[in-house]
Amino acid sequence: EGRVEVYHDGKWGTICDDQWDNRDAEVVCRQLGLSGNPKALSWAHYGQGSGPILLDEVECSGNELSLDQCKKSDWGQQNCDHIEDAGVSCDPFTGLLCMAPTRAARCGGREQAAEGTVRLAGGRSHSEGRVEVYYNGDWGTVCDDGWTDLGAQVVCRQL
Repeated sequence: EGRVEVYHDGKWGTICDDQWDNRDAEVVCRQLGLSGNPKALSWAHYGQGSGPILLDEVECSGNELSLDQCKKSDWGQQNCDHIEDAGVSCDPFTGLLCMAPTRAARCGGREQAAEGTVRLAGGRSHSEGRVEVYYNGDWGTVCDDGWTDLGAQVVCRQL
């Protein structure tokens, strides 16, 4: 999560939040290789940038692979100040991030996850472990009867 900055023509710059919405955030998260629940934030939520404001009036459908494919003003054409810098949160799902000790306070000290959210638990790293699913307010395990690589691929895509 943070202020969105783009690199164009040899320089970094911010994006104005005019028309900025969750469809734009979805594209940013996808471009960064992050999945989950994208959320657009405006009014310099993550602080004001400096330097040029490179994009304005970004209007993605949500299916694009990068911001460059979205409808937008021409590079450098804008009518904004840095108080309007766009931000994005790409939290995969609130529950996983809340469970990390450093993030517990952000979530009020309680787990918060969407129904059907998956996580990996008990592994040596964030990318391995026992598959668990959040259902009806609790985390449960997944039975391995009939478990195949196809099931593992689905879980990896959800993460």
